[in-house]
Amino acid sequence: MANNNLQNGLHRERNRRRNLVLNRTFVKKTSALLSLMLVIAMMVPVLAFAATGFSGLTYKNGSVTGSVYSDVYADDSVGNAVYVNVYSPDGKFLTTTKAVYNNVYENGKGWYYNIPTQTIYGYTSLTVNTTVYKQGVVSVGDSVYSTVSNTSTGGGSRPGGGGGGGGIISTGNTISVSSDGSVDAGTLTNALANNDTVTLNLSGDLALLPASALVDAVKAGKKIVLVNSNGTLTLPLSVLKLDDLAKTLGVEVKDMKIKVSIAKVTGATAEAVKAAATAVGSTQIADAVDFNVVAVDNGSKTAAVDFGKTYVSRSINVSKSVDSKKVTGVVYNETTKKLSFVPSTFATEDGKTTATLKRNGSSIYTVVESNKSFTDVASHWSKADVELLANKLVVDGATDTTFQPDRNITRAEFAALVVRSLGLSSATATSNFTDVKSDAWYASTVATAAKAGIIDGYEDKTFRPDAQITREELAAMVIRAMNYANISTNVSDPQSVLSKFKDSNKIVWAQKEIAAAINAGLINGMTDDTIGSASQATRAQSATMLKRFLSVANFIN
Repeated sequence: MANNNLQNGLHRERNRRRNLVLNRTFVKKTSALLSLMLVIAMMVPVLAFAATGFSGLTYKNGSVTGSVYSDVYADDSVGNAVYVNVYSPDGKFLTTTKAVYNNVYENGKGWYYNIPTQTIYGYTSLTVNTTVYKQGVVSVGDSVYSTVSNTSTGGGSRPGGGGGGGGIISTGNTISVSSDGSVDAGTLTNALANNDTVTLNLSGDLALLPASALVDAVKAGKKIVLVNSNGTLTLPLSVLKLDDLAKTLGVEVKDMKIKVSIAKVTGATAEAVKAAATAVGSTQIADAVDFNVVAVDNGSKTAAVDFGKTYVSRSINVSKSVDSKKVTGVVYNETTKKLSFVPSTFATEDGKTTATLKRNGSSIYTVVESNKSFTDVASHWSKADVELLANKLVVDGATDTTFQPDRNITRAEFAALVVRSLGLSSATATSNFTDVKSDAWYASTVATAAKAGIIDGYEDKTFRPDAQITREELAAMVIRAMNYANISTNVSDPQSVLSKFKDSNKIVWAQKEIAAAINAGLINGMTDDTIGSASQATRAQSATMLKRFLSVANFIN
């Protein structure tokens, strides 16, 4: 019995000691588990944003902009970085860029990075995703995708930043051009073969277009739009007479390039433009930009591209909101150091104003603002039209303060106004007319108007520059100006238009022109039933007719 009691006691002691060890082990494991759970609990806020996301992602007017956030802190020394990739709707890779840390941190999201502007035209939407590098290794789980729709108005063809350099990126109808201006012939050929309009986003100031890539596109009448931070040029390829240009350079077409430059004017020339604006009582409100198109060989020889009668559009950003009645695009003449009117319209979107200037020549362009008035038109019926054209540098006052609206106007004076309204470059004075002396103030103007087909003389080879112009002659010149600008003026039945005027039988020779002018809203009758074709026109009537012409031609707004 005693032995049994001793053995039972020993068993109980062994069990007690074993349970104590087990209890201690359990406590240790439980403590470790609780510690691990505490660590995990502390990490939860971090893991909540251990991926990327987009903020303010937009695709508008050809630009992809916005921000991306990530738990990755930018540190190139350890290989941390965030890249943003852009794809077309069908999954085609377009471009990639490294996001730039902007020193902003937000709890629950992480560090913010700005997405450098990506300039891409021609898509209704894009897919954007991120590639996140952590210590030099791609973190697949941190990539995020987003689809962004194109919210542009008017097709997204606004000028913008030229985009990054370093080669050519083609996105179907868009090609990004590096700062040296080089354009791959095959890329351009394919883009033009599949699109009526191809956009070139320039990193620098120029593009060198291989002429060999343009041959078929010239015949098909296609366009190239060139964009950089200075402005936009829409180049109708039909103006390029490739064979003639190659002949001038003494090379074959395949060895020629078309050099297009859109360069901000600086230094002494920029100061001269500003001084020229001040000289005409205006204020310059945009950078002066040199738009130039020439053909070049493989060396340094160039040949100017003649646009003929084709009005080529170029756009410039304006520094402020404007009243379109008080601003105009102008061209700077480096020889005379003067500014003159260029057909131009203005549009404002998202608080930014753009001027679109239309002219058939390369040169330096800018925008000026004026606020001119004349005491003798304050209560005159022509006040609005006269002041508008004065602010656009189309008409001048008789003095600084008067316009003399009811004074008759001569043939030479009106020819000068029409030439100015069309934005034509002055031609060299010639002796086409026996009564136009080469040293007369209007000699160059008359030569320019005659070359453009705006005027012709009398049978005795005179022009009669000082004769007061009649309403018949006035209407004829304006209709010819419309024809020059490639605006249809055809009237199938002139007599039906003229029949309501009882004096229409007094029109000497310009029945078609007067009918076209009435039909286009350029001229009204002197009364409800008289046209007054033989009446001498006044300065006010001339200004009003020109204003109507410029509006119909969309040369002003």
